[in-house]
Amino acid sequence: MTPDEYVSHDATALAGLVRAGAVTADDLLDTALAAVAAVNGPLNAVVATFEDAARAAIRAGLPEGPFTGVPFLLKDLTAHYAGQPTGSGWAPRGNIPAQADTELTRRYKQAGLVIFGKTTVPELAMDWSTESRAHGPTHNPWKADYTSGTSSGGSAAAVAAGIVPMAHGNDGGGSIRVPASCCGVFGLKPSRGRNPAAPDGDRWMGMLCEHALTWSVRDSAALLDATAGPAPGQFYNSPAGGNFTAELGRDPGKLRIAVSTRAPYGAPTHPDCLAAVEDAVALLEGLGHTCIPADLPLPPDGWKHFNRLINAEYAADMRAEARVQGRPLTREDFAPVIWDIVQLGNDISAVEYIEAIQGTHRLAQAVLSIFDGFDLYLSPTLAKPPVPLGSFDLTVTPEAHYRAYLDWMPYTHSFNVSGSPAMSVPLWRNADGLPVGCQFAAPPAAEGLLFRLASQLESARPWAAKRPPVSVKA
Repeated sequence: MTPDEYVSHDATALAGLVRAGAVTADDLLDTALAAVAAVNGPLNAVVATFEDAARAAIRAGLPEGPFTGVPFLLKDLTAHYAGQPTGSGWAPRGNIPAQADTELTRRYKQAGLVIFGKTTVPELAMDWSTESRAHGPTHNPWKADYTSGTSSGGSAAAVAAGIVPMAHGNDGGGSIRVPASCCGVFGLKPSRGRNPAAPDGDRWMGMLCEHALTWSVRDSAALLDATAGPAPGQFYNSPAGGNFTAELGRDPGKLRIAVSTRAPYGAPTHPDCLAAVEDAVALLEGLGHTCIPADLPLPPDGWKHFNRLINAEYAADMRAEARVQGRPLTREDFAPVIWDIVQLGNDISAVEYIEAIQGTHRLAQAVLSIFDGFDLYLSPTLAKPPVPLGSFDLTVTPEAHYRAYLDWMPYTHSFNVSGSPAMSVPLWRNADGLPVGCQFAAPPAAEGLLFRLASQLESARPWAAKRPPVSVKA
């Protein structure tokens, strides 16, 4: 299969070619590995490949699933593949192989996917750009000196450049939607618990959600159909049922959509991001939807509680990591601000942690109140278009580090707290040719409504043919 042929198909179409006998899983793996060789040099999006394991899976006989034979990449964070390290962009973890697949990886394999590598992440997912001391920066395929976003930036860049038609990502505060916006691909964060976190059972009070970056809406829907559902041992479990592929092409109805361009907690919003929303509103109204200005009624202390909860979670994670490493962790193991954040987390009392949980519950209730009068919520995905690499200094104080977060990605974390599904849709690019996404959010468990609207937008404003300068096709 030629590169042009490969990138002209989404994952659903590639799987159809395998079923028809037009190509084999080995053919597609050959093409994907050639794509890594062709574009990963300028991108630095793929941190590891394991061709031998992928070939062995093919020889053993792939399960019959919706994506049998399609090459796939895992984000190098949380999704364990037995025998391969899950490095998390952090040198101390880079040589410790996983003992078993996570439940999500198992479901990817059952869907027939051929997993052959891992994508880059920032150090412990705590830089606001996919850059790490362990692996260096991941470059935006649209403009090399700019960020691909955080923290699924490697997956987003790999999909945008055509290495794979879809790749795993996860999102605890925007880490699917942010890189989707930066790289001009589709990214949906599911509802709390929709995809399994097993065997861990819970991450960040269910705020960290697993799914993927994709070129097409139908791939995102079909992949979620293949992976969603309850898992034993999971504290937050999936809403039962759902056939998301069946939602594609269905009339979403005449939706009442809240529109906000006032960033939570005070960040200014760049004119490019305002223009992207204005363009989306014009498109939506042309499709018959009603768009009405309405901001989220957030409590003033909502960010404080979310921030305190995350600091405590990081401290607990690193206490567990010290047991895995068999030694105390020291300042030298971390970028300076990450060490300081872990120390802040260690200083939080049990009572303060419970107060933080209670505060995030109040924040969730405030966020969800927007859906009392609206079907969906629309905002910029980010407060700025993609920023240059090196924009975030990891030697600053934790307060300055989180201020940079709020100045860059203030619109996304509220829907992790609320448990709502939310998506970034690549409808607009700025004068520099950089993608600028729009975020749509829905009430919990309403992914079907988002997929109906997303497929309508994709039909009205197709984006699949728009490939970046650094890509397999180019």
